[in-house]
This record gives sequence, C-alpha cells and structure tokens, in this order.
Amino acid sequence: MAKNVFMNPKVDAFLDRSEKWQEEFEKLRMIVLDCGLTEELKWGVPCYAYQGGNIVLIHGFKEYCALLFFKGALLPDPNSILVQQTENVQAARQIRFTSLREITKMESILKAYVFEAIEIEKSGLEVVFKKTKEFDMPEEFREKLDKDPALKTAFEGLTPGRQRGYLLYFSSAKQAKTRISRIEKYVPQILDGKGLED
Repeated sequence: MAKNVFMNPKVDAFLDRSEKWQEEFEKLRMIVLDCGLTEELKWGVPCYAYQGGNIVLIHGFKEYCALLFFKGALLPDPNSILVQQTENVQAARQIRFTSLREITKMESILKAYVFEAIEIEKSGLEVVFKKTKEFDMPEEFREKLDKDPALKTAFEGLTPGRQRGYLLYFSSAKQAKTRISRIEKYVPQILDGKGLED
C-alpha cells in the first residue's frame, strides 16, 4: 500500500452497506489506492481522482462488479479487457469481474491500466465526443419538430447533453407507438428548457 493513503470514511460506510461484491470492492479499493489516487464518494460509489480529475470508479451490478475508467476510450487495451457498456457510451470503459479470485489474479494488470489512465489525465488528453447532429433523430420526433416551431426552438436551445439524452431515449424504443408516447410525454419538459432528468 502506498504511504500516506487517505481512506475516505464515506467509502468505508459504502463498503459496510454493500450487500453484494463487498470483498471484491475492498480488493479493488486497495489496488486503486495503491496507485496513489484520491478517494471520494461520488454518484453514490467510490471514485478515484488525480489532482481533481476523475480517473476510475468502482461499481457493482447484478451480474458483475467493475472498474470504470472515465477516459477508457483513450486507454491502450493490450489484454482486451475493456468493455464499452453500450454503443452510446463514448468515453468510459469498464473492466468487469465476477469473483475476488479473478481480481487478485489480475492485480498487476489492473494497476498498469490505472497508471496508464493517470498518464492520460496528466497529458491533458480528452475524448472527442460525437456532436449532437451525429446522433440519430427518430423520424417521429423530426416530424413533431417540423410541425411545432416552438418545440423546435426549445429543443435547439437545450444543452447538447440534454439534446443527446432525449435523442437516445426516444430512439431506444423499438416500436413507433412507444417512441410517439415518449415524445408526447416529454414535450412539456422540452418546452420548459429541461432535460430528461430535471
């Protein structure tokens, strides 16, 4: 373990409450702290930063737990272990685990990935995100915008992140009637200048 490592009490509390993946989380925590990162609790999970820049977080799901690298798309992946959660995730990449043994076996590899992520942060490299206009716009939403100038103006006035959120949510529906009902539901929110989560 690196000297003078600060173990955040909020992360201690998170680990104490964890009903699943507790041993795996604790092992991942030790590996990441050994790389000299600052430990915080962000978005309800352990998050590790280098000089204020988020590097990696630890999170768990039903089937696996994972290290999530914020700029994982920039990481070299000689072991082919980085996973893009969905096709719409642009920057982050996960390394997934299903057992403590698996994590222990990969410890040196995991540290190498963390150190590489720190170097990327130090270098100032940034992930180049797709522009909003490069995302698919569902035909039903395009028609709605064409018929309603106020809605079109309101949508174009949203931040790019809010626009992408709506486009991804609307287009993720398989059936046209579901897309239409989603669009109708969120028209008032768009007109109010709000995003999906506001």
